[in-house]
Amino acid sequence: MTAPTTLEDKPDGPATTDGARSPATRFGTLAMAIAIVVGLLLGYAGGLLTPGLSRPGDASAEAGFARDMTTHHAQAVEMGLIAFKHGTDQEVQTIGGDIALLQQGDIGTMQTWLRSWGLDPTGSEPRMAWLPDGTDMVRDGLMPGMATPEQMTQLREAQGTELDVLFLELMITHHIGGIHMVDALLDQSDEKDVVQAAQTMKNTQQTDLTNLRNALERIQQG
Repeated sequence: MTAPTTLEDKPDGPATTDGARSPATRFGTLAMAIAIVVGLLLGYAGGLLTPGLSRPGDASAEAGFARDMTTHHAQAVEMGLIAFKHGTDQEVQTIGGDIALLQQGDIGTMQTWLRSWGLDPTGSEPRMAWLPDGTDMVRDGLMPGMATPEQMTQLREAQGTELDVLFLELMITHHIGGIHMVDALLDQSDEKDVVQAAQTMKNTQQTDLTNLRNALERIQQG
């Protein structure tokens, strides 16, 4: 399983005359780091407080979804943090930060489910095996919508408007793939609380998609 992304201590904003980051920039990065941790803890708390949750088995759709979506979300968190720290468009920075915060909280919730069910957080089943014919949706080890290692390297190395546009394009594809995975879970599961949480993820990502597409259109036309 991909480890949750952390903030790196790199220059990421306006510098003072002596080359150091400005206090405002340092505060912004620190605030995001704290917010990420708080979001993760709130996700754990939400998973613990979910009422009436039964104990799905190791090969269940619920367990498979929680494991695979954790990995899927972890990539989105990294992408969001790159946009937040290094994007040049203010809206791109905001969208990136929001996605990182919300999806880190989702990771906390899903990992708490697995622990409460007494299941390994990673499991031994192939990716998407919880869905009939789901393994056919995996390409080169990547679940629907996920960026390739080459695309992630390109995003990490991009600068300026190139970074803004690439982030938006990759995240649009990423969210579309994530929504497909949620829809598959909704078709498979009758666990009320898992279904409710997954539907919330879908609703949030659909709203994100509107914002991502609008931002991309604005930047490309500008």
